[in-house]
Amino acid sequence: MLFVRDKGRMCNNILQYGHVYAWAREHRRRSVSMRFAYKYPYFHICHTRYHNFVVYVLAKLAAKIGLLPVATFGHVGDNPEAQRLMDSCHWLMVEGWEVRYYDLFLKYKREIKQLFAFDSAIEYHVDHLLANTREGDVMLGVHIRRGDYRTWQGGRYYFGDDVYINYIKRFAEQQKGRVRVFICGNDPTLDRDKFCRELEGMDVSFPDGNPGEDLCLLSRCHYLIGAPSTFSLTASMYHDTPLCWMMAPLGEGDDVEFDVFDNLFRHII
Repeated sequence: MLFVRDKGRMCNNILQYGHVYAWAREHRRRSVSMRFAYKYPYFHICHTRYHNFVVYVLAKLAAKIGLLPVATFGHVGDNPEAQRLMDSCHWLMVEGWEVRYYDLFLKYKREIKQLFAFDSAIEYHVDHLLANTREGDVMLGVHIRRGDYRTWQGGRYYFGDDVYINYIKRFAEQQKGRVRVFICGNDPTLDRDKFCRELEGMDVSFPDGNPGEDLCLLSRCHYLIGAPSTFSLTASMYHDTPLCWMMAPLGEGDDVEFDVFDNLFRHII
């Protein structure tokens, strides 16, 4: 049994566990996500065998007192000691955001998506938000990441409102149908009035959901735009939604360019 732990955010945990799950499936091993045994109760995996608080506590204690060896993936690439433990230990704690098995992840991607299928209450909530969508509407999900991005990577991906608005406008110019814009993020001081003024003529919504609801909503959009983030990346995974990672402000004449999960997840920043 592989117990997988990490201290990152929800979507970091989804992707990290996806890599370990895929390796375990390939080698006929079982695995448990420590994070989804007690936190983020929005997904099918939270209701599966071994994903409960008792297992979480026992595994955490076993690793702490040395009964479970710990394989630590400290950097992307070669982790020989961690891999040796993966290969040789039947019972093991696996940690580290940098664990990567890209090809196996894609091989078992369908199963990973089933594990992280949204609970029916989440789906029902999103169905309600999308009830007024008309045939021919283009649904654009925008993920605005602020908070720690002010300092992460020297603030390189901390974009102001005008940058996001310009991306949305440029995207709308490339579309034929009515554009519905769903804006999610972690900035409680977002100037919503400015977005509505600047995006006049578009249907702009701020769903204000919990993390599971926002992720589900973004996954149901036709296109996604956002600063590089595992949140928008994971949203794109569910339905192979085209995703534009904002690497810099758009220049004059630049188009909004999209890529897909299967490529982008190999280049997480």
